[in-house]
Amino acid sequence: MTDVIQHNRETWNRQSAGRENRWTVPVTAEEIAAARAGDWDVILTPNKPVPKHWFGDLEGKTVLCLASGGGQQAPILAAAGAQVISYDLSDEQLERDYEVSQRDELSVVTVQGDMADMSILNDERFDIIFHPVSNVFAPDLAPVWRECYRVMRPGGRLLAGFMNPDFFLFDHDELDEGGPLEIRFPLPYSDLEHFPKERLDARIAAGDALEHSHSFEAQIGGQLDAGFLIAGFYEDRWSSDATRLDDYMATFMATMAFKT
Repeated sequence: MTDVIQHNRETWNRQSAGRENRWTVPVTAEEIAAARAGDWDVILTPNKPVPKHWFGDLEGKTVLCLASGGGQQAPILAAAGAQVISYDLSDEQLERDYEVSQRDELSVVTVQGDMADMSILNDERFDIIFHPVSNVFAPDLAPVWRECYRVMRPGGRLLAGFMNPDFFLFDHDELDEGGPLEIRFPLPYSDLEHFPKERLDARIAAGDALEHSHSFEAQIGGQLDAGFLIAGFYEDRWSSDATRLDDYMATFMATMAFKT
């Protein structure tokens, strides 16, 4: 039986060490300088910048960048005035955050761990949790939302990005090869449960990350069940090169929620 969490940790360590995708390439010193001057944007989803009013005044705020390592969002938010802890499963992704923080003298502390278990962090510690699309790697979201609520101060804000679960209805390997745009899998989807075994074994052997879809009930209802009040929402698209679904639907979404 594959240990999904450890497998994904090793996968992201390798990808980050090799700078294999856009999420593993740190921001430049010029981008940090611009953020210090007030010119900055960060993303929860592939393309659309997060509205600035979702953050409020960042100066002096304590921010948890949750499962968002890679030398990108955490350093930018620190340069914009926040005190940042980056909490990520991947040691190498955290190393990218550390490298930028050292290069540009930023207040970023890195902590390695699973997003569903933040027991190392104290209750009511953070003003903002910044959680870009990454819970696709979590088998169960309920403990993630509970932990977010626990470590957030009253009145704090949870900014979270996630994938449209309908994305997982389709076989994207098949689509990439020009196959038909036809439903192949049930929802909620898991690579371990629904992907054809021979192809799954090849994916695991190749070191590809394993993913899970999550229903809107788990994504949005789960935040509400944990005690959050959702106050903001938007959709985003990826690109036609990334998925043919982009021509038909928004493949990503983001929410802003308050701790009541």
